[in-house]
Amino acid sequence: MDKHFGLILIATLLISMSVQSEDDAGAAETMKKTTLTTETAATSETANTGKGRWVALFDGETLDGWTRHGGQMEYEVVDGAIVGTVVRRQHNGFLCTDKEYGDFILEYEFKVDSAMNSGVQIRSHYETDDRGREFVYGYQIEIDPSDRAWSAGIYEERGREWLVPVRGDAASEKSFVEKTKGAFKQNEWNKVRVEAIGGSLKTWLNDVAAADLKDDKTPKGIIGLQVHQGRPGLQVMWRNLRIQEIE
Repeated sequence: MDKHFGLILIATLLISMSVQSEDDAGAAETMKKTTLTTETAATSETANTGKGRWVALFDGETLDGWTRHGGQMEYEVVDGAIVGTVVRRQHNGFLCTDKEYGDFILEYEFKVDSAMNSGVQIRSHYETDDRGREFVYGYQIEIDPSDRAWSAGIYEERGREWLVPVRGDAASEKSFVEKTKGAFKQNEWNKVRVEAIGGSLKTWLNDVAAADLKDDKTPKGIIGLQVHQGRPGLQVMWRNLRIQEIE
């Protein structure tokens, strides 16, 4: 073999090996980037699963998934809404979810008779006393159409009573009323949003911030629609009840 030809052949082989090495390195880098991108996407997807999807608590037609507790008030479905009616000689009644909920975002609309008091229980429970009467207890998001105007406040049924505002605390009462002034709509549908996450309980009334409570007494429980004892025939209605559980 010619000496010069041999040198040329060796140089060609070396260049070819170098190009192949660069190609392999590039392919490896591309694979690495693809793997990182996939892992990043997976991590991002996992991070976004903290909030679940919205789920309707009421199908608009039946009371499936709900059970009456406490006083035997009347509940029925009328025109896509749950209608609760006061019954004579009954103590506070509640239509409650069969399922318990811990951390969640809850939204619903209500319309109430101006002479009635009501509320929505969250993280609540029920018990029977020595006389065989059943009661529901726990946090309640207030429905208050009176001049007091404490709708979306937080009350503890059969417990510590008023948590937000604190009844008897002039500053607390004044602050709550000023924040929510004009938010409640008499004889109209009102929207409430509740965020119960850990020991934080927050409420909004028609998109106006209302209560902001830090309390970790009860981490989990049922949701209940209250018909407060009172004049027979008074009614309260709920619709568009939906919940988003937080993992």
